[in-house]
Amino acid sequence: MKLLNLKIKKHFTRIGVLSVVLCTLIPVQSVSAQKMKSKQAAISSLQQNIVLADKGMSLYRIIIPSAPTSNEQKAANVLQDYLLQITGAAIPIISVNKSRSPYEIVLGQNERLNELATKINFTDLKADGFVIKTDSLRLIIAGGNIKGTLYGVYTFLEKYLGCRMYTPTAKIIPKLEQIILGKINDIEVPGILFRTTHYKSTWDAEYIDWHKLSHGPNGERNEWGLWVHTFNRLLPPDVYYRDHPEYYALINGSRIPTQLCLTNPNVLKLVIQNLRKEIAKNPEALYWSVSQNDNRDHCMCEECQKLDNQEGSPSGSITNFVNQVAVKFPDKIISTLAYNYSRKAPKNIRPVKNVNIMLCSIESYRDIPLAQATDSSGKDFVRDIENWGKIANDIIVWDYVIQFSNLISPFPNLHVLQPNLQFFVEHGVNAMFEQGNNEIGGEFAELRSYMISKLLWDPYANADTVMNDFLNGYYGAAGKFIRKYIDIMREALLTSGKPLRIFSSPNDAATSYLTPSLIDKYNDLFNQAESSVAVMPEILERVRIARLPLQYAIMEQAKMNYTGDNGLFVKIDGKWVVRKDIRSMIDPFTDLCIRQGVTRLKEWCITPEAYRSDMYRLFFKGMNEHLAYRKKVKIISPDSTKIQQGSDLTLTDGKRGSCDYYLFFGHESGFHWFSFSGQDLDIVIDLEKVQKVRHIESAFYQIAHLKSVLPKKVEYFLSLDGKDFIPAGVIENNLPINQNDAYQRDFITDFEPHDARYVRVKARTIGNMPESHPVGGGQPAMMHIDEIVVE
Repeated sequence: MKLLNLKIKKHFTRIGVLSVVLCTLIPVQSVSAQKMKSKQAAISSLQQNIVLADKGMSLYRIIIPSAPTSNEQKAANVLQDYLLQITGAAIPIISVNKSRSPYEIVLGQNERLNELATKINFTDLKADGFVIKTDSLRLIIAGGNIKGTLYGVYTFLEKYLGCRMYTPTAKIIPKLEQIILGKINDIEVPGILFRTTHYKSTWDAEYIDWHKLSHGPNGERNEWGLWVHTFNRLLPPDVYYRDHPEYYALINGSRIPTQLCLTNPNVLKLVIQNLRKEIAKNPEALYWSVSQNDNRDHCMCEECQKLDNQEGSPSGSITNFVNQVAVKFPDKIISTLAYNYSRKAPKNIRPVKNVNIMLCSIESYRDIPLAQATDSSGKDFVRDIENWGKIANDIIVWDYVIQFSNLISPFPNLHVLQPNLQFFVEHGVNAMFEQGNNEIGGEFAELRSYMISKLLWDPYANADTVMNDFLNGYYGAAGKFIRKYIDIMREALLTSGKPLRIFSSPNDAATSYLTPSLIDKYNDLFNQAESSVAVMPEILERVRIARLPLQYAIMEQAKMNYTGDNGLFVKIDGKWVVRKDIRSMIDPFTDLCIRQGVTRLKEWCITPEAYRSDMYRLFFKGMNEHLAYRKKVKIISPDSTKIQQGSDLTLTDGKRGSCDYYLFFGHESGFHWFSFSGQDLDIVIDLEKVQKVRHIESAFYQIAHLKSVLPKKVEYFLSLDGKDFIPAGVIENNLPINQNDAYQRDFITDFEPHDARYVRVKARTIGNMPESHPVGGGQPAMMHIDEIVVE
């Protein structure tokens, strides 16, 4: 017999997962079915080992309670099924009152436990904790009264039998001739009681149970009746605003339906009334959100301001309001956001007992852990979580773990996931929502889902072990190259000292972790990764999916640079032509995104097909040295003192804007859109000499949910002297503004050639956004214009 292999893991902490494991695994020689009982008895008498199965046979049966819960019955079925797949042994499921044997796997809160020496405190296990232990020849898996036993079964399969579920379609189920267990005493109780994330791969029913997540198979949160941003739902502007504008926020002297006026007694009365109707539709739900809309325009009326000033934060009027709602629903938990303008805790007001605070870390950087933050955004968040922790009974943290403005871009934040979770639980947080990608795909979506799920259950697990287990199991031989890619990128970020933001771009990283030389290294690593699994099509596809973010970064930087070795266009024989490697990249990139099921490349907008179309639009428009190229622009409107310096140069620089709203606001390399709000566009371009003009066009950008819309119409004029202008064309816009995607439109006019030195462009704004708009109702719309082409 081989030597004893003793593995001991002991981990005890007041937070995270309490895990005490003592397991002895002893490989033995195969025995025949006829000799199993005698062999089992011999081993048992010496070392209390369990021969659970041998060569497709087992003496064991799965014992369930006489009246099992649905999850206890499910746990038995899962264990039976996997043991059959692993060993070929068909182990029966038997009610506790139907059979008795020393060879038992005792599941759940089982009557058999009363007969054994084993004592389990199910109260300490709470809803989801569990015990895995041996008692003589019996194996016991028992857990809390919700899913504890089911979670225990999946942990047994993974920790003791080597099973893995990396994604819903990528499992490892080993084939074993024998399962021999030594002594086990394993207790796990999660410190984070509500554990959820946004990745759609985690919405698979078995993935949810295997990885102990709290949401349902379609991402639903059954304990929550209303989730977030509910002011408009509880007091809909389309119902109340026309007759009662005083119910809504006072902004710059006007009532607009961005937020509620929280000191208006009728608002409180109606919100309570409408919330009661919502609860009646779903009375089983425990949590009900009464929370601000997703914008920064809170009420500035005298009463709201007075309360907020007293409390040192707009959370004052919010907490005061929500407290009054909560006392009307003592059997429910009323949740509200500490988000954006309301994140800072109030000085004096305390949330009542049944108020939940949902604290959001949206402003924080992701390059270093929060506990180590030296910047104001990180230090302010640390202050806020500490202060809320002193006054609130129930806190859930809404954390952000991806780059939302570019969902598929490289985002090296994996190293801060664990320390941030540890920081949260150490400050009294018992519920976590890790907002990943609500769409399919995204940078390392599979790895992130796996790591986040594991660390939500146990924030003190070995994160390196978790990552390596996934990379080597999911990518096979390519895993080591992908790990090196992750490590080099992380080190480059940290060495650069540059911040990592969730609303950013590969262009921001061009001087930190996505420099040209680093991109060359990353490509080399992925070339090696692909070569290592070249004969394994399924694994090769996974590696190529992991490479998509790098390709995306290359294309995004090419659009920013526009010309030259790292741009879209290079000059050959005096002509601008598309770089061959960029042209050859876009179709495979798009096709692979579509095969994977990627739905959006940016939060809310840009499908893979739309991205391909945008790239081909840029290829077609080219680098255009037209008549107005680099000519002087006179800005009549908007007010030139209120625009970003240098942004007007984008109007005649020969470069075309793309579907990246990030480039509205400029970059160290320049701008791609000329942007402003609340005014018409009126500019004059001096062509420097009289020339024949026959064509004028300009491009505008719309992404309505960010208050950016196309003009109502665009007009073009020509002049010889810059004083007297004649009309050259007018184009009306017919695209509605209620589109929830990004659009570009070229406003083009062609006419018979006409002598002109000056070209005038006017674009009429729509004025303010519609009052019903969820983000910018009643506020000035933004306008974005790019290249004005004169030919």
